Amino acid sequence: MATVEYYGTGKRKSSTARVRLLPGAGQVNINKRDVSDYFKNETQRTVIRYPLAVTDSIGKFDIRAIVSGGGTSGQAGAIRLGIANALLEFNAELRPRLKKAGLLSRDSRIKERKKYGQKGARKRFQFSKR
Repeated sequence: MATVEYYGTGKRKSSTARVRLLPGAGQVNINKRDVSDYFKNETQRTVIRYPLAVTDSIGKFDIRAIVSGGGTSGQAGAIRLGIANALLEFNAELRPRLKKAGLLSRDSRIKERKKYGQKGARKRFQFSKR
């Protein structure tokens, strides 16, 4: 018998997450590691659980996520968007709740590229008149 799984992808900054929701007891694995091992910061663990809290689904799904790129903050945001998209695949009626909580929109802010002849994206070398 094949188990039912729901799939969602998420991106934030330069991170990409592929998330699978499986009916279960609420176990969270990220890159084959437990969530408390992967994210030491409690804030990031809360960010990940937020879509489940909004939809009253805590403890109903096991989460398996594969995430790459960026830092821990971007990865947590990417997983959050992936979970929200997977919950939509599970039940489309959850859309108004997720939308109102702002969980379905991708945060498009990314690092601005460094320009040539400059120190950084915005910073310039000091101007000397003489």
